[in-house]
Amino acid sequence: MTMDGLILGLDQGTTGTTALLVDQQVGVVAKHNVEFPNHYPKPGWVEHDTEEIWTSVAQAVAGVLKKAEASAAQIRAIGVTNQRETSVIWERSSGRAIHRALVWQDRRTTSFCQELQTAGHAERVKATTGLVLDPYFSGTKARWTLNHVDGARDRANRGELAFGTIDTWLTSRLTAGHAHVTDPSNASRTLLYDLNHMEWSDEMCELLNVPKGMLPRVGDSSEVYGHTKDVGFLPDGIPVAGLIGDQQGALFGQACFEAGLAKCTYGTGAFILLNTGDAPVFSTNGMLTTVGWRLNGQTTYALEGSVFIAGAAVQWLRDGLGLIATSAEVEGLASSVPDTGGVVFVPALAGLGAPHWRPEARGIIRGLTGGTTAAHLARATLEGVALSVDDVLRAMSDDLGAPLGELRVDGGAAANNLLMQRQADLLGIDCIRPKVLETTGLGSVLLAGLATGVWSDTRDIVAAWSEDRRFSPAGAPDELRATRAAWQAAVERA
Repeated sequence: MTMDGLILGLDQGTTGTTALLVDQQVGVVAKHNVEFPNHYPKPGWVEHDTEEIWTSVAQAVAGVLKKAEASAAQIRAIGVTNQRETSVIWERSSGRAIHRALVWQDRRTTSFCQELQTAGHAERVKATTGLVLDPYFSGTKARWTLNHVDGARDRANRGELAFGTIDTWLTSRLTAGHAHVTDPSNASRTLLYDLNHMEWSDEMCELLNVPKGMLPRVGDSSEVYGHTKDVGFLPDGIPVAGLIGDQQGALFGQACFEAGLAKCTYGTGAFILLNTGDAPVFSTNGMLTTVGWRLNGQTTYALEGSVFIAGAAVQWLRDGLGLIATSAEVEGLASSVPDTGGVVFVPALAGLGAPHWRPEARGIIRGLTGGTTAAHLARATLEGVALSVDDVLRAMSDDLGAPLGELRVDGGAAANNLLMQRQADLLGIDCIRPKVLETTGLGSVLLAGLATGVWSDTRDIVAAWSEDRRFSPAGAPDELRATRAAWQAAVERA
């Protein structure tokens, strides 16, 4: 590995920030994660303190440089990926947020979304944005903040406030406020972006009552947006050159450049994206239509299904129930029994996402008996995640009118061999795990490298992608049918 021309990837996620250093051979030189707290002021409300996020970014950068025994002067470019729908509004003059960021998991705008549905706006919203009316997306969160912070709406109308997802806020902070920008993958998650014309929608801004003047410029996913200035933990002048939402970043990092290739990232939630090529495909089965990325003015679209709770279910076993001391222990505990013992766990701890879109749903455990053990519950938790993903991919296959050929998997929970094997069994297709699991951050790094000449085109990236392990389906048909039937019965009651 060469230490010249390192690319820094900042993967700003829901529970922490990961910094990656990648060399010109697409080798991960080092990575370092720093966690920060989530805040839960009311049931269903989830917030982040942006200053705590910024501190985690600074600590993650310091940590990765120390691990790599590298200096910040060796960083050639920076790529940023982010928890997409998390919304923040800040003062243009100071860069200070006027309220904590509202996290993608936050459900406080549920009633407003239901009002819009009742008023008959759902179909128009979907036709314009590719999305469903759900509190998941950031536009309704921006409206809430403007309505509930004293004077915010008046200040926004005067041009004093800026809105953005975390990529936009972080880029502004890295460039001392000079860059107020996002990319189409993030813009397409706001309920404010017109997929058909690839621009902010006047109609959607009016519907959600979000002033268009607050919104960032939408650039490509790979370009020089600005340069670091007055950061403190990085020298001035490093180009910030890649922006992409975390799940689209994983699709890019998995080298899914051809239409028909799909990936699933198992993190706090599980997120499935399928490359549909240069034209948007509008789902009839509860999938989202979104932008994958835009390179050199050319847009790649994707279908997406979002499972809100995946790794977070294992964290609940650890922190809520105390059944395991670390998340890594769940595989051993679950493997100690041959099956779930009839236990079914629907992990709807933050409502149900695709293809159900039921924000009011709550987690449910069925089939408990006197013989149920912690191991059965652990196995049912992993199976609940795999079945949630199975629901999404079956709906996606229906939209395409054809079965999927394979699924590329990544994220922290993709290291769980039991989960990956069960996923392959349920889907009936191979699940392929790459050698680099940090594909969200890697996607942003690759985009930054393309913008600054480190790599010439995506063929260099395809050549560098490598497989770690392939999980092939081995499930018995009768058992799989029974498992799905029990699952569907439980979902209906969640």
